Amino acid sequence: MSPRGFDTVVVGAGTAGCAVAARLSEDPAHRVLLIEAGGSNRVPQVRIPLAFGAQFGSRLDWDYRCEPEPTYGGRVLAQPRGRMLGGSSSMNLMLYIRGNHLDYDDWCARGAGGWSYREVLPFFRRSEHNEEIRDDYHGVGGPLGVTTIPSPDLLSDDWINAALAAGIPSNNDFNGATQDGVGRPQVTQRRGARQDSATAFLRPARDRPNLTILTGALVDRVRLRRGRAVAVEYIRRGRPHVAVATGQIVLCGGTFGSAEILQRSGIGPPGRLRAVGVPIQVAQPAVGANLAEHPLVSIHFESASGAVGLNDVTGRGNLPRFRYLAEWALRRTGKLTSNVGEALAHVRSDPALAAPDLQLLFAPVFFSADGHRHPVPAVTMGASYLTPAGTGSVLICSRRPDTTASVRLNLVSTDEELAACLHALEVLRDIAARRPLAHHLGRALIPGGDRASLVDHIRQTGAHTFHASGSVRMGDPEDSAVDERLRVYGVDGLRVADASVFPIIPRGNTNAPALMVGERCADFIREETATDFPRTTNGVENGEVRCAGKPGAERYHR
Repeated sequence: MSPRGFDTVVVGAGTAGCAVAARLSEDPAHRVLLIEAGGSNRVPQVRIPLAFGAQFGSRLDWDYRCEPEPTYGGRVLAQPRGRMLGGSSSMNLMLYIRGNHLDYDDWCARGAGGWSYREVLPFFRRSEHNEEIRDDYHGVGGPLGVTTIPSPDLLSDDWINAALAAGIPSNNDFNGATQDGVGRPQVTQRRGARQDSATAFLRPARDRPNLTILTGALVDRVRLRRGRAVAVEYIRRGRPHVAVATGQIVLCGGTFGSAEILQRSGIGPPGRLRAVGVPIQVAQPAVGANLAEHPLVSIHFESASGAVGLNDVTGRGNLPRFRYLAEWALRRTGKLTSNVGEALAHVRSDPALAAPDLQLLFAPVFFSADGHRHPVPAVTMGASYLTPAGTGSVLICSRRPDTTASVRLNLVSTDEELAACLHALEVLRDIAARRPLAHHLGRALIPGGDRASLVDHIRQTGAHTFHASGSVRMGDPEDSAVDERLRVYGVDGLRVADASVFPIIPRGNTNAPALMVGERCADFIREETATDFPRTTNGVENGEVRCAGKPGAERYHR
């Protein structure tokens, strides 16, 4: 550990945090500390793509629970979040979908200057090593492997062909010139194994002497001195410690974690801070507000005519059958390479819309967000509503860092959202009735087709798409928490870089945009390092980082 402190302290080794730390440590003179509450990501549940569900509720999961959703019949929804190196990029469905071009132009129009699609595209390309597409929209030679799964199920092909028969155009690249259409998505995999942010960015950087990676360290708060962020307080092995930043502190704790840390640091809505006994440092109502999430509605069909899909992958104890495990271990092929969401379509609930507002998904297996299982083989068709109007909140309930926040989503809370979800169910039912898919499907596991039954189905079974974002929104100071260079308003030396800063939730998945934010954050800091970084410890602990364990024990867990 550095006796002089660190130029940059990065909090959270998730999607963006790994990129920030790895990119900054490319400069051997820049001392970087990366702090992560979880541990290693080198476990089968992470490496094997189809095994991601085994992480939910385990030690690898922060296991957030939302407040009862009034529009979902008062149900309490789980919000899995990765608690390990790689964060939620080690737990997600690996879909590499950036969103629509218009999303980033909208960011720019809403106060995030410099974040138009033209300006962010180079940062998407910088991260990417695309194994299949070579054009101006994609990168080659970046750390992150992007490809299609090696062993897609035939039922997924039939779903794509049925969607084509329903009038949806073909699209082989949802991140290219247009997002509309149906096809196979690309995923963050390399040679049949998951490519999370820790594997792609952190492992190649782990032996750099200027990069220290500290795991098992739960961050409590950021310490401020005279309006500047100067240190991070954390708990490791039951003992409190302090890490000093002589330059910048970057919060990459995710949509929930970054808002929590800011609020525990006294940066947040005054009423909530007073209620939990946190002294107010900076009154910032936007911290924890504006939470956005994509609602998800699904239908299931039992399989017919011997169609198996992925339903036979597991045996006793929900463990992978030996033949599939052996194929993956020896050749990195087979059903265990599936990301479950093997086929996608982006469509518009109204042709007059400027861009798609629905992402349709097909899974050749019964998949339920609440972990419910079905006794016979079945398939799942889902629709993620990409332009939600309702927003929720992330608000701490305690000063304790081991207590998770109160999370409210407010899903499907407007008539427009409900109408779009109903339209999505109609489209999915139309696809299901088309050849060549229809003869593989048996009984529909949904109520009758009348509107009242479908509305009840949405309220009683609706979920979310694990895309929470926006709780530390970027934009103008009147209604946002960070500026266009990711700097927290009212505090010097403090940035946020993760999905929490999205001004508007993208029309797609959130992993790729979060990684792009991490790339941009590293660039902002590198641009400022030569002239703006103060080389002083601000009188905090003389620059000391107090750490339990033997020297070097905090290095990357191999």
